[in-house]
Amino acid sequence: MSKKLIKSGMIVSSMTLISRVLGLARDIVIANLMGAGAAADLFFFANKIPNFLRRLFAEGAFAQAFVPVLTEYEKTQSRDKVKELISAVSGTLGTIITIITILGVVGSSVITALFGFGWFLEWWNGGPDAYKFELASEMLKITFPYLWFITFTALSGAILNTLGKFAVAAFTPVFLNVAIITCAVFVSPHLAQPEIGLAIGVFIGGLIQFLFQIPFLKKEKLLVKPSWQWHHPGVVKIRTLMIPALFGVSVSQINLLLDTFIASFLQTGSISWLYYSDRLLEFPLGLFGIAIATVILPSLSSSHVSKSPLGFTKTLDWGIRTVLFLGFPAMLGLIVLAEPMLRVLFMRGEFDMQDVSMSAMSLWAYGSGLLSFMLVKVLAPGYYSRQDTRTPVKFGIIAMLSNMVLNIIFAIPFGYVGLAIATSISATLNAGLLWFGLYKSGVYKLQPQSIAVFSRIVFSGLVMAGGLFVMTPTLDMWATYTLLEAAAHLFSLILGGVLVYLISNFIFGLRVHHFQVNKEN
Repeated sequence: MSKKLIKSGMIVSSMTLISRVLGLARDIVIANLMGAGAAADLFFFANKIPNFLRRLFAEGAFAQAFVPVLTEYEKTQSRDKVKELISAVSGTLGTIITIITILGVVGSSVITALFGFGWFLEWWNGGPDAYKFELASEMLKITFPYLWFITFTALSGAILNTLGKFAVAAFTPVFLNVAIITCAVFVSPHLAQPEIGLAIGVFIGGLIQFLFQIPFLKKEKLLVKPSWQWHHPGVVKIRTLMIPALFGVSVSQINLLLDTFIASFLQTGSISWLYYSDRLLEFPLGLFGIAIATVILPSLSSSHVSKSPLGFTKTLDWGIRTVLFLGFPAMLGLIVLAEPMLRVLFMRGEFDMQDVSMSAMSLWAYGSGLLSFMLVKVLAPGYYSRQDTRTPVKFGIIAMLSNMVLNIIFAIPFGYVGLAIATSISATLNAGLLWFGLYKSGVYKLQPQSIAVFSRIVFSGLVMAGGLFVMTPTLDMWATYTLLEAAAHLFSLILGGVLVYLISNFIFGLRVHHFQVNKEN
C-alpha cells in the first residue's frame, strides 16, 4: 500500500510539476505583456469566473462525489453497470453544464456586474474607467465555454484516476498553459486589446484538454454514449453527495471571488497583485497538496467500501504526514523568498519593481496560509470518501462567513493585502474544523508518533527559514543583478534551503519508515 501511494504520488507530482512550470512560464509571458495594470486585471477576472465554476462542477465537488461512487461500482458491480453509470453521469451532468454555459455566455454582463461591481458602478455612472466593465463582459463570453470543456475533462480524469491511471489527468493542464502562451506570443501582439488574445487561448486550451483524454477512455473501453438519466441510482447518489459538496469543497474559491469583488473597488493593480502572489502559492499547493489528495481519495474510498478502518486511518495519516513534511518548508520558503521569486519570475516588460513589492506583500499573507490550504485538500477526502458531504459544508459555511467578516476588518487598514490575510485565516479555521471533525468521529486520531514526526518537521523548517533569511540579499541588491545572476542566486538559495531542511530532519531523527503506510510508525 505504501509503495503504491508513493509511486502514484510521485507520478501525479511529476506531471503536475511540468504543468506548474509551464503555468509559471505562462504567467511570466502575461506579466511581460501586460504587467499588473488594467488589462491584466480584466483578463484575470474573465479567467477566474469559469475557473471558479470548474472547481464547483468539475474538479472539485464533482470529483469528490463521483470517485467514491464509481469506486463502489468498480468493487461491487459488473463492468456493464460501471459503463451504465458513466453514461448516465456524463449525459446528466453534460446537459446541466451545457445549459449553464449557454446562460453564462448570454448573460456575461450580468455575471460581470455581480462579481466586478466596482467596474459596473463606474460604467453606470459614465466614469473614465467604464470600458473595464464592457471589455470584461466581452472577454467572459470567450472564456466561459472553458467550463464546458473542463467539466468533461474532469469526468474523464476522475474515471482514469479511479482505475489508477493518474498520469493522464495530471498532465492534461499542460495543454491549457501551452495554448495561452502560444496566443500571447502569436495572437495578442496583433490585437488592439492584447488581453482578448489570452482569452482566446483559454478557449483553445479547454478544447485541447477535452480532446486529449478521449483516446485513453477508449483504450479502457469506457468511452460510452452519454444519456440523460436523472433518476439513475448512481446519479441520485452522486448528486445527493455533490449538492452540499458544491459549497464545502469550494470555500477557498468562493473566498477568492469575494476578494475579487472587494478588490474591484481598490486601486488599479490590486487584482493583478493578488493574482501573481496566488499563482506562486498554487505551485506548491498543486505539486504537493492537490497531488496527495488526488492519490489518497481512491484509496480511502476503497478502504471504506472494504470496511477496513485501519487501512483508512493509515492512508489518511500518511497523507497528513506527507503534506506536512512537504508543505511546511514550502510555506516558510515562500515567505522568506517572496520578493526574490517575484523579481526573477515576473520583473520584465510592463512588470516593474513596484509590482514586485506590492505582490510580495500579498504573497507573505497568502503564504502564511499555505499549509492550511494543503491540509484542507488532504483532510476533505476523509469525509468525501465515506460519502459524508454534509459535515465539511458546515465547516465551510463557518469558514466563509469568517472570511467575509475578516475581509472587512483587514481590507480597511491593509487594502488588498488584508484580503489575502483574511483568506489565510479562514483557511486555517477550515483546516482546524476538518481535523477536529475527523478526530471527534473517531476516524483519525493523532498518534504520539505523529506528534514526534511533526515536531522534527517544525524544527527543521525553522532552521531552514533562519538560514535562508540570513543568506538572502535585500531587494535593492537583487535589483542590481542581471536576470541570469538573479536566477542563479535564487536557485542556489532554494537548493541550499532544501539541503539544510533534509539534513536537519536527518539529524533530528526523521527516517523513511515514518512515511510508510504498512508499518507501525
